[in-house]
Amino acid sequence: MTHKHRGADALVRALKAAGVRRVFTLSGNHIMPVYDALQGSGIQLIHTRHEAAAVHMADAWSRITGEVGIALVTGGPGHANAVAALYTALMAEAPIVLLSGHAPTRQLGMGAFQELGQVEMAAPVTKAAWACAGADAVAGDLARAVRLARSERPGPVHLSLPTDALEGSASADEGLPGFDPVAQPLAADEAQRMLARLQACQRPVILVGPACMTRPGRALCAALQAATGIPVVGMESPRGITDPSLGAFADMLPQADGVLLLGKRLDFTLKFGQAPACHTDVCWLQIEADDGEIARTQRAVGARLQQHASADAHSAMAALAAAATTPGRSQASRAAQSAWLAEVQAALAHRPAAWPDARAARPGQLHPVQALAPLQALLDAHPDAVLVSDGGEFGQWAQACLHAPHRLINGVAGSIGSGLPYALAARSALPDAPVVAVMGDGTCGFHIAEVDTAVRYGLPAVIVVGNDARWNAEYQIQVKDYGADRAIGCELRPTRYDLVTAAFGGHGECVTDAAQLLPAAQRAQACGLPACLNVLIDGLPAPIIRRPPSPVQ
Repeated sequence: MTHKHRGADALVRALKAAGVRRVFTLSGNHIMPVYDALQGSGIQLIHTRHEAAAVHMADAWSRITGEVGIALVTGGPGHANAVAALYTALMAEAPIVLLSGHAPTRQLGMGAFQELGQVEMAAPVTKAAWACAGADAVAGDLARAVRLARSERPGPVHLSLPTDALEGSASADEGLPGFDPVAQPLAADEAQRMLARLQACQRPVILVGPACMTRPGRALCAALQAATGIPVVGMESPRGITDPSLGAFADMLPQADGVLLLGKRLDFTLKFGQAPACHTDVCWLQIEADDGEIARTQRAVGARLQQHASADAHSAMAALAAAATTPGRSQASRAAQSAWLAEVQAALAHRPAAWPDARAARPGQLHPVQALAPLQALLDAHPDAVLVSDGGEFGQWAQACLHAPHRLINGVAGSIGSGLPYALAARSALPDAPVVAVMGDGTCGFHIAEVDTAVRYGLPAVIVVGNDARWNAEYQIQVKDYGADRAIGCELRPTRYDLVTAAFGGHGECVTDAAQLLPAAQRAQACGLPACLNVLIDGLPAPIIRRPPSPVQ
């Protein structure tokens, strides 16, 4: 029997009104009314093998499509499994909504099935978390959650859905509140003042955060840099200024005399603004949607924060680009800034000249560059190609060696395990584009069962596992800090992840010779299945790229 006026039906109508096309989910008792209501709705369920994977998929979907990602899990342990993945989405500034089933409100405090303080559990890793009060509140709560996820600094929002709210009768909809994010624009006069102060510096830099590192965000960055002549540098890695994808940028930042933080936190990735990472006399400016972040910057650098404004990052970039007229600036000033921009761009692009000739120390293994550089051919073959990078040291090599129109990394959180779910969501969003997911063997083990999900839903991707049979990031820390004779607890088996993938119904190959890599990758791309290349690699530390900077004239 179908009930058209349940809370669950109101939820599905609200999801459709919000433009939701996919829901990433794992089934469970509390959310069966939602599954029933989704029948015939036109919204596709992608049913995963672990709740955290559903959240990671929603995260990647939001970053690829610009839509809010929706994850749906059951209550209690299902919710608990999902919560850990929210931290990655929070630090990546990904607009997602986690919908969790919940014990009935009328049974709370009585020892209900899987009763748990879900809101309290999710609160530290979300922008907002609350439980729905009843069937009539479901649709409005969903609209509010979507709006909050996209507003100001984007991020995850959690809504718990008690089963009595889902099963109870909801009154007919009388229209929903809007789903559009709350605008927080930068006023034109404020943009002009901010830009004038920045252009008064000789070596200014604009630093942007993860929300600006999506494909549309990077286009805005490029437009802002072109309009102002000021380097715009995106940061979304836990390696901060030594992120290998930023080349030798760590050599340039200490030379900057003016830094605009545009939606970028002043945190550990910038060494908290202290020397030697940054010059002691640098002028700090900040545009930030979260007043708490401005207060934190003031605590860190004091009076050196000379101007700040409240606005969201994307609208601020557009306002600054529109304000980029510079009457009265001397030709010498413009020439100096042009030279500075060229020097920063050269540092960002710099890679060691020896890399193309890199070889592994032992036969049967590949140097990370040998394992990765050939993959660029796959990423260059399509205008919507996706690069996924996940893992410790091998993931950093991938970020240094490869680029693509869409890039998904595990982000500032520094957590691993999201790579395979990211790849599946990317393929779901872009069914005709190649997806190359590079992972270490440690991170591959987190969600290898999602190969089953990929096979069931026809989501092929090329999965490249750099296999050095250890947790290499931690091993490198132990060697550096304590000595090789004190390394402990980082060993893994040289597992054949290609055979695991084949067992789930995918395609797998083991690569032990550099000449095999590109042909194997091409076969993986052409097979039409989720495909794993298990590549035996030399377990090297991640690259730290430095280049003596040329003097700026």
